[in-house]
Amino acid sequence: MITIKNLHKSFGGIHAVNDVSLTIEKGAITGLIGPNGAGKTTLFNVIAGVYPPTSGRVWLDDNEITAFPPHELFSKGLLRTFQIAHEFSTLSVRENLMMVPGGQSGENLIDTWIRPARVRMEEVEIAKKADEVIDFLQIKQVANELAGNLSGGQKKLLELGRAMMVEAKIVFLDEVGAGVNRTLLKTIGDAIIRLNKELNYTFCVIEHDMDFIARLCNPVIVMAEGAVLTIGTSEEIKVNEAVIEAYLGTGIKQTKELSQ
Repeated sequence: MITIKNLHKSFGGIHAVNDVSLTIEKGAITGLIGPNGAGKTTLFNVIAGVYPPTSGRVWLDDNEITAFPPHELFSKGLLRTFQIAHEFSTLSVRENLMMVPGGQSGENLIDTWIRPARVRMEEVEIAKKADEVIDFLQIKQVANELAGNLSGGQKKLLELGRAMMVEAKIVFLDEVGAGVNRTLLKTIGDAIIRLNKELNYTFCVIEHDMDFIARLCNPVIVMAEGAVLTIGTSEEIKVNEAVIEAYLGTGIKQTKELSQ
C-alpha cells in the first residue's frame, strides 16, 4: 500500500525524519508511536505532501507519489487528519460531508444555468451518501448541528466521515484521541475497526494512548529521534528495552538496578 524508502526531512540542521524505510500494508491498522519530537507528525506531513522530503521516495501501491501536493494525493485516495480537526464551523455536519466530493457540477456556474437537473441529481446522490455515512458513524443526533458546536470527539468522527465520502484508500490519523473523553474515544475506535473490517479501509494512526493503540493496531511502528526504532505487536513493544529507554530515558535493567 504505502512504501517508504530512505526518507529524510531536515529543517536547517534539524533532522526531523532520518533515513526512514517502512511499509504500511493494505488492510491493516498500523500504529505509529514515539516520544514527543520523534518525527511522527513530520513523517505524516511528508507522506501527505505537506512538506517535500529532503531526500527519499514514497509509493502508493505501485505509483510513486514523492512530493505530490495534498490535493493530488486526495484524488488518489490518500487522506490525513490533524490533531486539531479542520471542519467548516458555520456549516452543519451534513453540509460538511456534502462538501467533500470533488468535481461537483454545482461548482460550475455554467452547469447551474444550463444543466440544473444534473446539478440537482448529483446533490441528491451526495446527500444520500452523506446520510449513509451519518448512520454508519451513529451521529444522526448531530447531523443538522453546526460543526463548530461539536465536541472534540464528535469533530474527529466528522473527519472520519469526510474520509468515507471519497472512499479513501488509506487514512492517516494524527492524534485522533487528543482532547477526547474515554466514551467518545471508544466510539471512534469502534468506527475505525468497522471501517477496516467491513469496508477494508487502511489506517495509520499516531496516538499516545497505548491502550487505544493496543486495541486497534497491528503492527506498531516506534520512532525515536527521527528514525524507526522497532516494529512489532503492541505486546512486544511494551516490553522492548529500547522503547522503554526512548520514552523514559532508562531501560528495564537500569530501573531494576536503581530499585535495589
